[in-house]
Amino acid sequence: MRATGRLLVAAAAVLALAGCTQVPTPAPTVTPTVIADKTSPPEPVVPVVWPLTGVEGDVRVRPAVAVKIENTAAARPQTGLEHADVVWENIVEFGVSRFVAVYHSNLPAEIGPIRSIRPVDAKIASPLRGLLAFSGGQSGIVDYLKGTPLQLLSEDAGSSGFYRVSRRPAPHNVYGSLETFLRQADGAHSGSPAPEFAFASREGRASAELSGTDASAIRLSLAPGVAPRWSWDAGSGRWLRSEASGAALSSSGARLSAVNVVVLEVVSYDSGYDAQLGEPVPDMRLEGTGDGLLATGGKTIPVTWSKETRNSPVVLTTADGETATLAAGNVWVELVPLPDGSYAVE
Repeated sequence: MRATGRLLVAAAAVLALAGCTQVPTPAPTVTPTVIADKTSPPEPVVPVVWPLTGVEGDVRVRPAVAVKIENTAAARPQTGLEHADVVWENIVEFGVSRFVAVYHSNLPAEIGPIRSIRPVDAKIASPLRGLLAFSGGQSGIVDYLKGTPLQLLSEDAGSSGFYRVSRRPAPHNVYGSLETFLRQADGAHSGSPAPEFAFASREGRASAELSGTDASAIRLSLAPGVAPRWSWDAGSGRWLRSEASGAALSSSGARLSAVNVVVLEVVSYDSGYDAQLGEPVPDMRLEGTGDGLLATGGKTIPVTWSKETRNSPVVLTTADGETATLAAGNVWVELVPLPDGSYAVE
C-alpha cells in the first residue's frame, strides 16, 4: 500500500507541474504593405543652344544669313566679323581671300564690305538653307546659286538692306543690315539652320581638348601673300587671328578670334568662269572627303572631313572614326587649296 501511495503522489506532482507550464504562443506574422512608386524619373535637362555655335541662350527661330565679305587690304578692317557664328575663308581669282560670314545668334547693326559671289559659296552656304547676301556676280554663277536651297539677296537685283558708305571708295564700300535682310526671308527660308558641326556636351570635353597635341599657333599659306596665322591665347581661351600685315582687327577695334579653328584640305580647280583680263575663277572640291585639322583649347587634332553632296554639311571624324566635337563658341573654317596651299602647327 505504501508503494502504491508513493506512485500516486508522484503522478499528482507531474500533473501539477504540467498544469503550471505555459506553451508559448507564436508571434503573428505581419506582411509589410509596399506601395509601388508609379512616378517617372525626372527627365534630364537638355540645354537649349544656338545650332551653329552650341552656346546656350535665348534661341530664336530665324534663318541664318551668309554674307560674302571682302578681305583685301583695302577692305580691312571689316565691320561685324567678330559677331559671326561661322566664318569660311577661301581663295578667289588673283590669289586673294574672301570670307563667307554666317550670322545667326548675333546680329550686328552693320556688316561689310560686301562683295560678289563665287561657285564655292554654294557648297559652303547651301547646308544652311537660309539667306545668302552678296553684291555682284557673273550671271552664270548667279544662275548656279539659284539652283541651291538658298534665298539669294543681291544688291544688283535690288534686294533691300544694301547701302554704300562714303568713308571708303568703290567697290569696297557696300555694307548691309542683317535685320533688313531677315525681313525679306520667304516662307521656305524662315526656319533656323541645322547644326553644321558637333559640339561637346560639357566644357573641356571637345575632341582636341581630350586627346589633342599642345599647339601655340597655326600658320597657313593659302596663296602668295595670303598667310593668316592663328595664335593661342590662354588668357582669353581663344585663337587670335593675324594677317600677313599684323593683328587682324574689326572696325570696332576688337581682335578677330575664334574658339575653334577648322582647317580643311580641298582640291582647287578652274571653275570655267573667267574674271577680269581672262583670269580663271577657281572653285574648290568641297564634296567627298579629305584631311584636315581641328584646333580647340590650345590643342590640335588631325581629322578627316567628309561631305556627301553640295547641300550636305561637313562632317569631321577623328582617327578612331568617331565624330569630332568642338567647344561651344564661334568657328573659323580655313579652306586650304591643294596642291599649292599648306599649313603648319607650331
